[in-house]
Amino acid sequence: MLRKYLAAFVVLTVALTLAPQPTAAQSGERTMPMRTPDGQPDVSGTFTFRTLTPFQRPTQFEGRERLDAEEAAAFEAAERVRLNRDLFDPERGAAGYRPRSEGGVLSYNEFWYERGIELTSDKRTSLIVDPPDGRLPRMTEAAVQAAAERRAHREVHRYDSYENRSLADRCIMGFNSGPPMRSSAYNNNVMIFQTPGYVTIFNEMVHNARIIPIDSDTAKPPFPQFAGVSRAHWEGETLVIETTQFRGGQSGGTGPNMHLVERLTRLDPDTVAYEFTVTDPSVYTAPYTVMMPFRRTDQTLFEYACHEGNYGLTGILAGARRLEAQGRELRP
Repeated sequence: MLRKYLAAFVVLTVALTLAPQPTAAQSGERTMPMRTPDGQPDVSGTFTFRTLTPFQRPTQFEGRERLDAEEAAAFEAAERVRLNRDLFDPERGAAGYRPRSEGGVLSYNEFWYERGIELTSDKRTSLIVDPPDGRLPRMTEAAVQAAAERRAHREVHRYDSYENRSLADRCIMGFNSGPPMRSSAYNNNVMIFQTPGYVTIFNEMVHNARIIPIDSDTAKPPFPQFAGVSRAHWEGETLVIETTQFRGGQSGGTGPNMHLVERLTRLDPDTVAYEFTVTDPSVYTAPYTVMMPFRRTDQTLFEYACHEGNYGLTGILAGARRLEAQGRELRP
């Protein structure tokens, strides 16, 4: 219980730090919360959540919750160089990609990426705000063993069938769209719109749309879903979304036992605080909480059409069958 209240306090502090002070408030005028036509707190809009702030705190910043302005500028500059695909040497490999001699492929060039160019405005060293060390909790022994077994199975069977590929490879679930949402390499954009009794969260990545009832007694379906089953309610100015009944295999989550709580709070006309807490005792020994800002953007969301244009999956399996016909080894 203490951890729960500590996490709430930390997140509130971060939210207040991220929120710019309105001009009206600085001049002594009273500002009113934003409202939808039917009187709901307004968390709608088109937002970007791209950032260079790491999901977990790097070991180099152990014990450091934030950086000062000079340290932040140096880190941002170094990360922009380290991650720039146009600067990669395919013969040597970089940033997780193997050298060409080992079968490495650098994929897209820098044009396609929009990972962000700076840290969050409060210069945090991790998006994870609880546990306080900014790191994911320790995994359970059963989860570690299960992960090892999945890896071993993939090494042997990953080219057997489309069913052996990940949901991301199959364009069923999309990378950073979750749920929960996490800043990633590109398409870090989301549109949120509200109608009486519903909120819709539409992610640019893999065009995933979650239509969520608010304060509804609508019966939940008796079966799990890839994005889980979500219901929302208001706690003051915060929209709280609780999601269970995951089918498993979702990106950015844990597995079918995950209990996800997301919180959306309007901080100012240009910013919504997005916070989520993941609880899954079958995978992690403790819950963890993440907070990142949604910043308003005037850019247009584009149709990703991942599934419709997924020739990559065809190429993977066709290439595997060709190598088999030639009697050549299939490499991971």
